[in-house]
Amino acid sequence: MVFLSAKRLLYRCLPASLFCLLLLSCQESGKKKKFWGKEEETKEEIAIPASFTADSVRKLGHQLDSVFKHFHKRRGFNGTVLVTKYDQVVYKGAFGMADFYKKDSLTVETAFQLASVSKQFTAMAIMMLKEDGELRYEDSVQQYFPEFPYHGITIRQLLTHQSGLSNYTYFSDKLWPDRNKNLTNQDVINLMVAHQPRPYYKPNVRFDYSNTGYSLLASIVEKVSKKSFATFLRERIFEPLEMKNTFTYSPDVATLTGKIATGHTRFRQKRTSDYLDTVLGDKGIYSNVEDLYKWDQALYTQKLVSKETLKEAFTGGILNKKKKQEEDYGFGWRLKPLENGDTAVYHGGLWHGFSTYLLRNPKEHSALIILSNLPNGSFSYLQEIRKFLYPPHPDSVAQNQKLAARTRR
Repeated sequence: MVFLSAKRLLYRCLPASLFCLLLLSCQESGKKKKFWGKEEETKEEIAIPASFTADSVRKLGHQLDSVFKHFHKRRGFNGTVLVTKYDQVVYKGAFGMADFYKKDSLTVETAFQLASVSKQFTAMAIMMLKEDGELRYEDSVQQYFPEFPYHGITIRQLLTHQSGLSNYTYFSDKLWPDRNKNLTNQDVINLMVAHQPRPYYKPNVRFDYSNTGYSLLASIVEKVSKKSFATFLRERIFEPLEMKNTFTYSPDVATLTGKIATGHTRFRQKRTSDYLDTVLGDKGIYSNVEDLYKWDQALYTQKLVSKETLKEAFTGGILNKKKKQEEDYGFGWRLKPLENGDTAVYHGGLWHGFSTYLLRNPKEHSALIILSNLPNGSFSYLQEIRKFLYPPHPDSVAQNQKLAARTRR
């Protein structure tokens, strides 16, 4: 049986009179709707192949369940997973403990620190302010912080990691006087103004991954919006998208009740927070796989920004790239060729006991979301998972059968 969309199933089940009323309503709703003062068009449509049936969905779900059970049992994977194809969730699961000391089990509702997967939300905040006419990508950092000592750095260069700035997580270890006092984004700027740590490169020379750059972007969001970064994200992204289990880090996070994972060392010892956790923009967002699915789906609409603005976020901007097949970087997203020839946008993260990964294949509206609170090297299987989901030859199932068979040993 060919898998039908929810809309098509609904139409089949409606009486003729109700169908006519619904059709008139849809014609009216075909006009653009308002979302946070912006115009929202209907969700981007995609052709679903006849081979994507209810049976194929069930089969893929069973295969993925076997694969991740194998990774949990044999490779120590501890975390949650959600996989989609053609906008439909085909698999989600939870494996292991949210807290090994308390013996709390993980669920798909458990929130994890996203680490550098947070960067895509920072980039979105900047893009939203750009669409609001509040800033330009070519603005210099000095336009927002006149005392900033490094000249020639633009917002675009911060977004694409081409500022050349040194890493605040390193120079703060030397320059921050009291490790018991939390570091803030403004403190990072103050340290740079007072001590002027030497940059790694001149701006706009080469790609050099920069947490400092994304902490500065969060500060620019605060300066322009006149709101805290956490408040801006909550009001403009999390609440409109009904991401009810997504929030930013604060010193009170340890006292929150609810399903929140604890970060661990590779030896399952609890990882405690430190003075760097309170810097936001480069990290610091907590979320779960179900909320990240909502985020993924929103990126096929214009609820947050226009298609034109979002397209630039997924366009590579690395200078002096030597090979066409090399990875690239947009605004908070890495760009990677997949084994089947499609181009994925993705990001990974690693911070204080958490490992995270979010990959999207816009061509087929699919996603792979993996969150872990035990960075024990178990993410080394990601290449195998990508080949499983996106085999080099789509008409051949040999790769899938090989991996699935291995899990039964």
